[in-house]
Amino acid sequence: MDIKAELEKLVQSIVSDPAKIESFKKDPVSAVKKILGDTAASDLVEQAVAAVKAKLAADDVSGIVGKLGGLFQK
Repeated sequence: MDIKAELEKLVQSIVSDPAKIESFKKDPVSAVKKILGDTAASDLVEQAVAAVKAKLAADDVSGIVGKLGGLFQK
């Protein structure tokens, strides 16, 4: 099993679904366990939570930069 590929699929699964994003924001560990299963190793769950948080933060930053860029195009 390719852990990196599985983490990428999990991240995309969460960030592409607004309901999953809201669930993740309320309780990241539970949201990840719901996708991976309750038997997932705790270190894998922690890695997944960190990966999703990083992706959401990156998306927020790129959205903010995009909005700021629009201010200067007048």
